[in-house]
Amino acid sequence: MCGIVGYIGKRDVAPLLLEGLQRLEYRGYDSAGIVVTSPKAAGLKMVKAKGRVRDLEARVPKRFAGTTGIAHTRWATHGAPSDVNAHPHLDPENKVAVVHNGIVDNAAELRAKLEADGVVFASETDTEVITHLVARSQADSLEEKVREALKHIEGTYGIAVMHADFNDRIVVARNGSPVVLGIGEKEMFVASDVAALVAHTRQVVTLDDGEMATLKADDFRTYTTSGATTNATPETVEYEAASYDMGRHDTYMHKEISEQPDAVDRVLRGRIDDRFSTVHLGGLNLDAREARSIRRIKILGCGTSYHAGLIGASLIEGMARIPADAEPASEFRYRNPVVDPDTLYIAVSQSGETYDVLAAVQELKRKGARVLGVVNVVGSAIAREADGGVYVHAGPEVCVVSTKCFTNTVVAFALLALHLGRIRDLSVTDGKRIIEGLRKLPGQIEEILKTEDEIQKLAKEYAGAQSMMFIGRVRGYPVALEASLKLKEISYIHAEAYPASELKHGPLALIEPALPTVAIVPDDDLLEKNRAALEEIKARSGRILAVAHQPQEKADHTIVVPKNEDELDPILMGIPLQLLAYHTALAMGRDIDKPRNLAKSVTVE
Repeated sequence: MCGIVGYIGKRDVAPLLLEGLQRLEYRGYDSAGIVVTSPKAAGLKMVKAKGRVRDLEARVPKRFAGTTGIAHTRWATHGAPSDVNAHPHLDPENKVAVVHNGIVDNAAELRAKLEADGVVFASETDTEVITHLVARSQADSLEEKVREALKHIEGTYGIAVMHADFNDRIVVARNGSPVVLGIGEKEMFVASDVAALVAHTRQVVTLDDGEMATLKADDFRTYTTSGATTNATPETVEYEAASYDMGRHDTYMHKEISEQPDAVDRVLRGRIDDRFSTVHLGGLNLDAREARSIRRIKILGCGTSYHAGLIGASLIEGMARIPADAEPASEFRYRNPVVDPDTLYIAVSQSGETYDVLAAVQELKRKGARVLGVVNVVGSAIAREADGGVYVHAGPEVCVVSTKCFTNTVVAFALLALHLGRIRDLSVTDGKRIIEGLRKLPGQIEEILKTEDEIQKLAKEYAGAQSMMFIGRVRGYPVALEASLKLKEISYIHAEAYPASELKHGPLALIEPALPTVAIVPDDDLLEKNRAALEEIKARSGRILAVAHQPQEKADHTIVVPKNEDELDPILMGIPLQLLAYHTALAMGRDIDKPRNLAKSVTVE
């Protein structure tokens, strides 16, 4: 959560920082702030504002010169959104400025100790504790001051620190929250996401947990929190600044939905092996003998990634005949799970930084488990911690709610299931069938996107609902879960999903004309069972919107999608429901890219 951006060099820093905050605003947008200085300046200058980055920009004076600065856009954890709770946080002498992503778990204890020593806090935030610890340090260098402060901190952090007495540098540190350095020509950048950097440099260094860095205009160095030097090598970012722009679209969500044919083509490219009717997944670090020894697969993710994992588990069981299930990572890591040496664990995260997933991976690794990652961001924390994995190659996703990354993650699971299946018992014939289905996906997604006008009309009809039910059976149930989540995230309509088979066990009591039901009705061996559920709803005067491969007689409306192989149908059936959620929210005037109370890249518990 939250966005950090910093710069040190020769350029006027405020416009650079504000531009970077705009690119990071999807990570948090309830307040923002900026602090600047320069080698000749007498101290630090700061401006903060509750609200969006545009509100901060309106407050920045025309004369706000500086060549060094840090800035932050916030997603509130400790303290309500306000000017005073916005970052950066300064000490009373206005010498130390800190921006912080993460949570200081022992903030209350540290705050009490500092207050007992006479420190007066200006905000309700946990971050201000760090500021006072740095300011009170008697160490001779800023690096040592920050290092001493961090010795007292329990929890997660990505921080950037400036000091008026050391205005030739910015010191940064990471533990559980991403920090990326941007390497320029006689200028250096820092951010919590490469999105803020790619307009200026594509050479980056991603810090590891327990690592710090000092940025000067013409140099940088990295080292551990214990002071040992580390050898960081810059890497080239895959995407350019244009990849993060909205282009001709009105929202990032619409752009990202429309990019799915190309995104799916990208995750398939170079991986299909027609000769053996399988796929190449070179990053797995799992040979055939090891793959055959797997007795169970456990998939861990949160939110949309969890839903993708549910579909992934179904694909793996169906194709590879390995028992597989998915579980929210946030629950798994707290229930003292039995870690079986014959179980393969798969961690799913769009950002590769999701804190609950990362913590689960670290616990599994501590217990000797084998962990694969299915992530979008190359070089992210989970990608580095895992034993191997699959990149989903969805490209940058800026909208808070995930669309193309969800779809690509499910396709990546289909590839993994095919790979494992062909090593085990999946026949050449079935391998060819699945490959043919995979190759059809980009074109079939294009077909669905061409029906957007019809879906928009349907969305206007359902936008007045106070609540909606989503149902599906077996393969359709995770699609219903994800569609329900999308609708509630961006339209704020209450929505819930149930297995269609569970209707008669309680949820049928809710059915009435005011509660529309969205039903996932694939043309598979459960078609008649799903139609029976529609009969039950219709008998109780419920309105029905079906997503199906053919018009459904009992439905008030049907969105017809192209038929693929049964195993791959869930990928296609989710696409129109993304558009339904989008156009419902649009009809209701919602802020689609930045829904209330949410932020992308959840790096706190």
